[in-house]
Amino acid sequence: MFSASQSSKAQFLDKARQAREERRELKERERAAVQIQALIRRFLCRCRLQREIRREVEDFFGANESGSCKRSALSIFRIARKLLFVFNHKEDKEGFEKLCRCILNSMDVENEPKVWYVSLALSKDLTLLWIKQIKDILWFCCEFLKQLKPDILQDSRLVNLHLTMLITFTDTSTWKILRGKGETLRPAMNHICANIMGHLNQKGFYSVLQILLTNGLARSRPSLSKGSLTAIFSLALRPVVAAQFSDNLLRSFLIHIMSVPAIMTHLATLTPERLAVIESHDLFRKFILFLSHEAQCRDVCVCLEGSHTLCLLGNLVYLGSLNDKVLEEETAHFVGVLIHMLSYCQKYVSQKKSNLTHWHPVLGWFSQTVDYGLNESMPLLTKQLQHLWGVHMIRILFSDVLSKKLLENQEIAQLPTQPVSPQNSLPMKNLFKRAFQKSASVRNILKPVGGKRVDSAEVQKVCSICVLYQTTLTTLTQIRLQILTGLTYLDDLLPKLWAFICELGPQGGLKLFLECLNNDTEESKRLLAMLMLFCDCSRHLITILDDIEVYEEQISFKLEELVTISSFLNSFVFKMIWDGIVENARGETLELFHSVHGWLMVLYERDCRRRFAPEDHWLRKDLKPSVLFQELDKDKKRAQLLLQYIPHVIPHKNRVLLFRNMVTKEKEKLGLVETSSASPHVTHITIRRSRMLEDGYEQLRQLSQNAMKGVIRVKFVNDLGVDEAGIDQDGVFKEFLEEIIKKVFDPALNLFKTTSGDERLYPSPTSYIHENYLQLFEFVGKMLGKAVYEGIVVDVPFASFFLSQLLGHHHSVFYSSVDELPSLDSEFYKNLTSIKRYDGDISDLGLTLSYDEDVMGQLVCHELVPGGKTIPVTNENKISYIHLMAHFRMHTQIKSQTAALISGFRSIIKPEWIRMFSAPELQRLISGDNAEIDLEDLKKHTVYYGGFHGSHRVIIWLWDILANDFSPEERAMFLKFVTSCSRPPLLGFAYLKPPFSIRCVEVSDDQDTGDTLGSVLRGFFTIRKKEPGGRLPTSSTCFNLLKLPNYSKKSILREKLRYAISMNTGFELS
Repeated sequence: MFSASQSSKAQFLDKARQAREERRELKERERAAVQIQALIRRFLCRCRLQREIRREVEDFFGANESGSCKRSALSIFRIARKLLFVFNHKEDKEGFEKLCRCILNSMDVENEPKVWYVSLALSKDLTLLWIKQIKDILWFCCEFLKQLKPDILQDSRLVNLHLTMLITFTDTSTWKILRGKGETLRPAMNHICANIMGHLNQKGFYSVLQILLTNGLARSRPSLSKGSLTAIFSLALRPVVAAQFSDNLLRSFLIHIMSVPAIMTHLATLTPERLAVIESHDLFRKFILFLSHEAQCRDVCVCLEGSHTLCLLGNLVYLGSLNDKVLEEETAHFVGVLIHMLSYCQKYVSQKKSNLTHWHPVLGWFSQTVDYGLNESMPLLTKQLQHLWGVHMIRILFSDVLSKKLLENQEIAQLPTQPVSPQNSLPMKNLFKRAFQKSASVRNILKPVGGKRVDSAEVQKVCSICVLYQTTLTTLTQIRLQILTGLTYLDDLLPKLWAFICELGPQGGLKLFLECLNNDTEESKRLLAMLMLFCDCSRHLITILDDIEVYEEQISFKLEELVTISSFLNSFVFKMIWDGIVENARGETLELFHSVHGWLMVLYERDCRRRFAPEDHWLRKDLKPSVLFQELDKDKKRAQLLLQYIPHVIPHKNRVLLFRNMVTKEKEKLGLVETSSASPHVTHITIRRSRMLEDGYEQLRQLSQNAMKGVIRVKFVNDLGVDEAGIDQDGVFKEFLEEIIKKVFDPALNLFKTTSGDERLYPSPTSYIHENYLQLFEFVGKMLGKAVYEGIVVDVPFASFFLSQLLGHHHSVFYSSVDELPSLDSEFYKNLTSIKRYDGDISDLGLTLSYDEDVMGQLVCHELVPGGKTIPVTNENKISYIHLMAHFRMHTQIKSQTAALISGFRSIIKPEWIRMFSAPELQRLISGDNAEIDLEDLKKHTVYYGGFHGSHRVIIWLWDILANDFSPEERAMFLKFVTSCSRPPLLGFAYLKPPFSIRCVEVSDDQDTGDTLGSVLRGFFTIRKKEPGGRLPTSSTCFNLLKLPNYSKKSILREKLRYAISMNTGFELS
């Protein structure tokens, strides 16, 4: 019973709670419905009001356009207030445009103060409301300007409208209300304008102008009209001038206006009057002084980032080129600002592509975000930057260096006068006069003299300018060559900079810069930057000058100065390596080393090609080869670096010895040397004399690299198919190698051609007519490499340009095809250089970027560039044409043949082994020494057989004939007769393999069975079977053996020997 009453109570309470919740929900729904209804009513009311207001505005402007009556300023104010109350950018665009036109029309009415919209500023009740209204209108004008595209015609009209609004109400000069008696109101009105301007600045006025300028100017052709650009720039200047050039406004102007790509160039083109305004306000000086504070400059750069910092830099450089006076007075500040800005950009310049870098047309790979919208304006930006290395600015910045006169040599004037006889006084007088005139035009050779303090203001200024240009070179990586060309344009800048360097420090030059390397001070870095700039520019200059300009015209540098400079560079690089500086070099020090080393090697290679330096000029007397070899054996880093970078400081014979040691070590490592415990693997090949080249090619081309380097034994088969007698102990292989090389390099085979003039060999462009010609060239490379590897000298004179390619010089960035062209065709080189010096219009010659060649009776046209036969050669592209032509003749035509030969050669000879030789030295390595034959050395290393000995009378006669009766040419012919090469081995006859030997013979070669006891005794005691006077000396070049009959008279020996070597009889006649 009790439980039942409890249950009914719980049900009752539950129902009561549910009823309560339902009532609350009902009330919530009613309240929500009321709220929704209120919102809807409010929205509908607002929409209705907006429609009414917009209809009213439309009616107002419709009546205004009909021109029935002039609207008062008050009516415009009221309608503007209504429009601004409901303003929406999309819906009210047209209405706002009409409002702006209406306001501007009211300002143009004459003598009706109540119509002028600005008159409301004088009303006590409306002043504040009017100021707020005009601020809102002008800011809406700015909002629209951000969205408009000046290149669209309709948008360009709106741009002009909104700019006119801004121009009209930010300055009182056009307000008619201030004319006459109203002039007293001007200060108050100016104050209102300043208030309006301040409001716009706070809202982001400069950002608006920047967007508008970038949209209109950051393109190949500007889309802003002269009027628009004038208005924008005037608006941009107003706050700066009003604030009396405060730092805050200058900062905004620099960041937003001066960073617009090439804006100064566009001003100069479209509205040069604005540049006059800039000059009248002395803005360039103010910009430079503001940015000369490092913190302020860094702040501006950080705000702009790299791309826009570069645009600001371009505009400042362009302004500087127009303001000589300011530039001269503020050189230090100008240079400092540019260094700071370039250094900021340089931090983000990367050497290679990565996930973090972007491509920039001027900076290269850049690790900050790149604004690709600026790419169209990059050519104009580059033109602005070019003023920095233009002649005009270089003359101003380097005025201290260029103002110095290079002393003229007047020593001839002090020569003591010699008494001369009356009859020859006139010629002597003329001779002295000519000598004096000549010497007066030749300056003293610039040598390090010292004497100038490095902490002087003049030196510091020049150092700063050098730092500027060096930073420019390392930052603007994609126009580096343009910069170097600009810096080398003035012929006297580099010699005078060298003269300046020569005067630095107590002793001048070398010692000072070596001290700087060990000092990590800012002053030292600036001095080294000067040296680095001098090296980079000089290297570029010498690279682009041809031989006539260097050796005959001696542009910029005299040859004697190049000798002095190269001596300085040689010592500097040697000290950097030998003192261990290069081993640990990083960053700037490493860049300096590469710069100085690059200039040194350009001079060295030029000297190798055509000498200007004295004998032994490049050697280091203080470097003992024995010490270097010991350090190389111990793998000392400095010795390895020396060999890598400046091997020319080591005497040539020591380098050849080093090369031979390297070969010997490799042979030992590969097990190719006979030892007491093991014999090397021997490869046997059989060669038919009638098909020597074909058999050699087939049997050797398949051999592995190590087998080619190893011992190869040759067995010859004669024309009857019978094996020739004899054991190959290197001699037969030497003969085989010499015969193969003689055949493949014979121009008649058309694998190789000879140059016109000195008849030196290079791959034939038409060698492709041979089947498998590339495999043939690879085989030739292996054979040539094998000859060098084994120390067998072969008489194969290569063209200089081909030797350079064999050494890999043509891959160097400083390699010039034009310089090497005379070694291919001197006449062709003269014709090309005459085009370079042609003063008239080169297009009159009717040349195109193509080369016509007669190939086996057919005229073939080779295009030097794609579509080259339709591109005429002009004065602008003639230098490119010359280089393209030279490159085509020496590289493109024979590219595949050269690559195949080099591949074969390098399979035997490691590239690093021959990099220590120049092109002429490599030729000597291949073909022996071109020096006079040292008979004493030959005599000392001669072996005698068949009864001959050093004191034998025939032998005494032989050496006497060679020494006293034969000319140097005949001695060379004698050497060729017995060894097959007219040149002695590089390291002397001790290295001739097999050694030179002389054998006494009694019978002809076909009857000769070798030495017997009887023949040896007869030879020793000069007992003859019969008089050999009718027989000639013969030779076996494979064994370097001279077979000499036992002649009875010296005269007979002389006659027969001379005849034999002139006929080159060898085995043929005896």
